[in-house]
Amino acid sequence: MVYQVDKDPVDIPSTLPLLPVRDIVVYSYMFLPLFVGRESSIKAVEEAMEKDRLILLATQKDPANDSPNPDDIYSVGTVAMVMKKLKLPDNRVKILVQGLTKARIKNYLSTEPMLTVEIEKIEEQPMEDVSVEMEALMRNVKEQCEKILSLKGLVSPEVMEVLENVNDPGRLADLVASNLRLNIEESQMILEIFDSVERLKKVNEHLSKELELSTMQAKIQSQAKEEMSKTQREYFLREQLRAIKAELGDLDEKAQEVNEFSDKIKKAKMPEEAENEAKKQLSRLDQMHPDSAEASIVRTYLDWMVDIPWGKSTKDKLDIKKAQKVLDEDHYDLKKVKERILEYLSVRKLNKDMKGPILCFAGPPGVGKTSLGKSIARALGRKFVRMSLGGIRDEAEIRGHRRTYIGALPGRIIQGIKQAGTNNPVFMMDEIDKVGADFRGDPSAALLEVLDPEQNNAFSDHYLNVPFDLSNVMFITTANMVEPIMSALKDRMEIIELSGYTDEEKLKISRQFLIPRQMKENGISDKYIKLSDEAILAIVNQYTAEAGLRNLEREIGTVCRKVARSVAEGKRVQQKVNRGNIHKYLGQPKRLTEEERESNEIGIATGLAWTQVGGEILYIEATLMKGKGSLVLTGSLGDIMKESAQAALSYVRSRAKDFKINHSVFEKNDIHIHVPAGAIPKDGPSAGITMATALLSAITQMPSNKDVAMTGEITLRGRVLPIGGLKEKALAALRNNIRTVIIPERNRKDVEDIPETIKKKIDFIYVNHIDDVIDVALVKKAPASRKKPQKASAVKKSAVKKSR
Repeated sequence: MVYQVDKDPVDIPSTLPLLPVRDIVVYSYMFLPLFVGRESSIKAVEEAMEKDRLILLATQKDPANDSPNPDDIYSVGTVAMVMKKLKLPDNRVKILVQGLTKARIKNYLSTEPMLTVEIEKIEEQPMEDVSVEMEALMRNVKEQCEKILSLKGLVSPEVMEVLENVNDPGRLADLVASNLRLNIEESQMILEIFDSVERLKKVNEHLSKELELSTMQAKIQSQAKEEMSKTQREYFLREQLRAIKAELGDLDEKAQEVNEFSDKIKKAKMPEEAENEAKKQLSRLDQMHPDSAEASIVRTYLDWMVDIPWGKSTKDKLDIKKAQKVLDEDHYDLKKVKERILEYLSVRKLNKDMKGPILCFAGPPGVGKTSLGKSIARALGRKFVRMSLGGIRDEAEIRGHRRTYIGALPGRIIQGIKQAGTNNPVFMMDEIDKVGADFRGDPSAALLEVLDPEQNNAFSDHYLNVPFDLSNVMFITTANMVEPIMSALKDRMEIIELSGYTDEEKLKISRQFLIPRQMKENGISDKYIKLSDEAILAIVNQYTAEAGLRNLEREIGTVCRKVARSVAEGKRVQQKVNRGNIHKYLGQPKRLTEEERESNEIGIATGLAWTQVGGEILYIEATLMKGKGSLVLTGSLGDIMKESAQAALSYVRSRAKDFKINHSVFEKNDIHIHVPAGAIPKDGPSAGITMATALLSAITQMPSNKDVAMTGEITLRGRVLPIGGLKEKALAALRNNIRTVIIPERNRKDVEDIPETIKKKIDFIYVNHIDDVIDVALVKKAPASRKKPQKASAVKKSAVKKSR
């Protein structure tokens, strides 16, 4: 824009077309180009050109408004003369206007097709006598303008001549205001100050502020340019920021940061190798530009190095009796685990330098594996850290990422150690049997170093790149099944099996732990609820099917919530929950047990199976029908069970003469073996003797004993092989009122692990051969002469021998 100092007087009419302008306030004596695009505005320009070229320029309040109303336009504007008009190709019009004088809008005469207004001209009388104070103010304004232009490098003789030739305070104020970077509201406010002296004072205030900003900007740019070389132009903005911080007094942060890291390295008590690496990286940081990307990586690395507890450890509580009390408070039974922990404490008390054990708790969900780890940490007085390995497929999750990668971090082992704040926590790794592997590596292989007491004293994390001693850490892993764990990894751990709880154990645990916890969580006490033993056992058998306690606690919580609602509604009486009314709280039973056999039947035998949620009984049925000697197997059987059925049939056929069976039976009949609940997949190496018994019962028409259950695998020679999950299977038999269980002789040792309460209620019969099974399981004995099999109560411990 150009400023016109003098102009010839022009006769201003009282009615003019109005052109609303955006983002600018037009002052008197200004020359500036405008682009006109709105249809009404173009018509206003055309109207002015047809008459005397005069038009009122008033600023609209909202620049984004394309159709401003009278209320959207400031009432004070500037009368201007349209000097030139040029029509553009895009139908817009470019005009050159010159501001003449201020005017106030008195009334809007029309809004369509253009805005026409009645105006009142605002006359400003020039000052004839300029006082000393006014002269000083005008000189100050001119000098400040000269300084600002000098700082910006815009000083020219023409500009200075224009400033010197302006002797009227009002004109000087308009000239300076039109060139200041003021917002619309501030510019309009200056326009509406009609007293020239006051207007100049207001402009002087804005000018002082602009001078201060320009001085500071120039100083910042000067300091930044001094430190920059030609190859560092990309740091221009960062250097400006540093200069700003220097003005605020935040000088030399780099040296302060280096000193802080140096002090932290000394206090961290790192091993020599780690300390040397930390000092080396600190030296690199000291030589780097503080805002470079590499400096940020080194800074993060040093933060990790000084935060890791290299020399911090907790002191073990070696009071054996107190530790046993803590373990007993948190968990019922689990004798093997508790004995192992107390043994560790005892050895630790005698040998301070012993390495931490690597324990693996294996068992079904909900038996207390994770909570047991917390109790061990509490008994030892150590910090507890837990990480889940389920679904991990990247080796870097264990060993960390190399620092060459963006966003690299240490592995979860080092992260857990840092989280604990000590170098000897109890570190629990859940779900070690669910670790995966893909193209990024095998986390199980990375765990070999972590869980090996001979190697983990110098564990190398890819991110730290220095050894860290894990030998003081007590690692505890958990798994639902041991089979999926890598054999090399399994060899490094001491596996402790946690089998499911018996009904009596669940009852005692409910009384001791679950019910008090749920009553507390639901805000009630024994004043409002009384759960009978029969009700708890009903929940265990009819509403849950698990080896652990999670669903049991969930159902107890449901009962407590029902009672809590009644109490909240005002029924403050004790509710007695028993077997007869448990369905009112939990609905109808969710689990139906297998129906008990009412009589000895032909072609059916009772087997025992292990599942992840405990033991189950399995009825295996066999029948003969006219055919061509085919063997039909149904019931969603796996390959192992199919092979067991085939082996059982082959054994019966090979002993057909001993069992007085005509060989034509196998040639003229099809044999169908079925295991009910066909929708449930079944597999495992423990149904062989049950299939052989059912098959022999169907062929010989000898009924099987309904009070006998059995488990064991069979060979073609009739030998009975050992099985697993004996405790769970015995519990399943007991739940179904079966008191005689046939098991392989080689499982005699496993009976010792079964609670005495169960052993007293069940007769375990040990067998070496299928003929021993038949003697007990079928109502009539097979014709072969045999000795009576031993029972668990027999004094003689030798295996039953068969006379062949």
